[in-house]
Amino acid sequence: MSAVSRHARPHRSRRAPALLAVLLGAMLAALTAVLGVGTAPAHAADEGGDLVVVRVGTEGTYPPFTYVDPDDGLTGYDVEVIEAVADRAGWELEFVRAQFDALFPALDSGRVDVLANQVTINPERRARYLFSTPYTFSRGVIVTAADNDDITSLEDLRGRTVAQSETSNWAQVARDAGANVESVEGFAQTAELLVQGRVDATVNDNIAVLDYLASSGTDKIKIAGDAEGEEGRQALVFRRDEAELRDQADRAIAELRADGTLEEISEKYFGADVSVADGGEVDVAGSDADRGSLEVLQDAAWPMLRGALVGTIPLTAVSFVGGLLIALLVALARMSPSRLLRAPARFYVSLIRGTPLLVQLFIVFYGLPQVGVDLPSFAAACLALSLNVGGYAAEIIRASVLSVPTGQVEAAATVGLDGWAAMRRIVLPQAARIAVPPLSNTLLSLVKDTSLAAVVLVTELFREAQVAAALSTEYLPLYCLAALYYWVLCYLITLAQEPLERRLGRYVA
Repeated sequence: MSAVSRHARPHRSRRAPALLAVLLGAMLAALTAVLGVGTAPAHAADEGGDLVVVRVGTEGTYPPFTYVDPDDGLTGYDVEVIEAVADRAGWELEFVRAQFDALFPALDSGRVDVLANQVTINPERRARYLFSTPYTFSRGVIVTAADNDDITSLEDLRGRTVAQSETSNWAQVARDAGANVESVEGFAQTAELLVQGRVDATVNDNIAVLDYLASSGTDKIKIAGDAEGEEGRQALVFRRDEAELRDQADRAIAELRADGTLEEISEKYFGADVSVADGGEVDVAGSDADRGSLEVLQDAAWPMLRGALVGTIPLTAVSFVGGLLIALLVALARMSPSRLLRAPARFYVSLIRGTPLLVQLFIVFYGLPQVGVDLPSFAAACLALSLNVGGYAAEIIRASVLSVPTGQVEAAATVGLDGWAAMRRIVLPQAARIAVPPLSNTLLSLVKDTSLAAVVLVTELFREAQVAAALSTEYLPLYCLAALYYWVLCYLITLAQEPLERRLGRYVA
C-alpha cells in the first residue's frame, strides 16, 4: 500500500465518529417527528368534558357480530350493543379493528379499553380480566365438511386436526377434547380449510356458523353435531384496573335489558332473543347473500385503494427513509476502527437479520409499553419496519462503500480533500449508484412487508382485503385484487429505478 493510502484511510476513519454523531442527530429528529403523535389517553374526557372517550377493540371480520358493511361501515350485533351501552354510560366510542388474536394483547398494553367481540367468559379469562354482565347466550357446535360423517360429537375430535382462532374459547374446548389445533384468523378461513380437506373439523358458536352458511350459500360444510355442555356466555371485557368502566357497562346493560333494547337488537340480527338463555331458535338471513363477485370487487376496490394510500404507502415511505438513516449510521459504525462502534453495529445487524419481522413488530408494539415506551400504532409499525430495513440495508451500504476503489480516496487526498469531504463528495455518490439495485429490492420487500402491520392495529391494503373477504367469502378475486395493487406499487418503483441509476451514473469513475 502506498504512503498516500496509509495516510488517507486513517484520516477518513478519524472523521467517522463526527459523521456518526451528525447522522444520529438527523435520525433521532426524523424519528421524533414520526413518533410525536401520541395516543389518546384511555377513556379521556372530550373537549366538552361531558363524554368519556372509550376505545373499543373488535375484529370487523366476524359477521353477524362485527363486520364492515359496504354501505353502513362497521356494524353488527356487538357493535350495536356497545353503541347502546355507550349511549347510556356517556361514552364517546373509538373503534379499533384488529385480528382476534391481537385483541387481548391490545387490551393488555392499553391500546384499547374494552373488547366487544363475542368474548366467551371462562375461568382462565376471568382470572385475568373483568367481564360485564353477559349480553349473549349461545351454544357450541361442531362443523365438518359435508361428506364427513365420522365426527358428530366432541369425543370424535380426539386425535383429529381442527382449525380455531388461537385465543378463542373454542380452541380450548377442542384441546380439552383431545384435538390437534391449527391456528387460523377467523371462521371464514376455517370453512375454506374444511372444504379443502386440510382440517377435519372446527368448534364454534352456532350463531356465527348459521350466519356463514346463510351468507355463503355453501353446501360444502355442515353442522355435524352439538358441543355438549359448551353453552357460552359472551360479555364485554375490561382490564382489571378498569372496574369503574365495567360497572358503568353493567348498569347500562341492565337498563337496556329492562327497556327491551337488547331484545330489539337481537331480534334484528337473529330473529330471537340471544341476550337471555333459551331465547328462541336463531334464524339468520345472512349478511351478504345477494352480492355477486363483481359487486363485491367493486365495493372493495376503493377501501383497498384507500388502505394503500393512507396505510401501505405512508408506512413504506417513512420506514424506508428511517431505515436508510439507520443503515448508513450502522454501516459507518461497522467500518469504524473503533471496536466500541463496530461491536454494537455488528450485533444489531445480526439481531435484525436473525429474528422474524413479525416478532419485531410485536416487541415494539406490545412489549415496549411494559417498560414505559408506549407508541401509537402507526409510529410503532414505522419504528419496527425502519429497524428491520436498517439491519438489511446496512450491509448493502457497507458493501457499496467498500466497493469504491481505494484509488478514489487516494486521489481525493492528493487534491487536498479531507476524510469527510472525500466521503461526501467522492465515495458516497459512487457507492449510491452501486447500492441502488439492491436497495430497490429492499424497498420492494418493504412494500409487501407492510401487510404485517395489521397485527399492530394499522389498517392497510391487505387488512381491507381481509375485511372484505370475511364478509363476502370471495377469497380468490379479492386477494387477486390485493395482489394487483401490490404489483402496481412495486412496478412504479421499478420504473423509477432506471432513471435514478442513470442520474447517479455520472458519479461513477
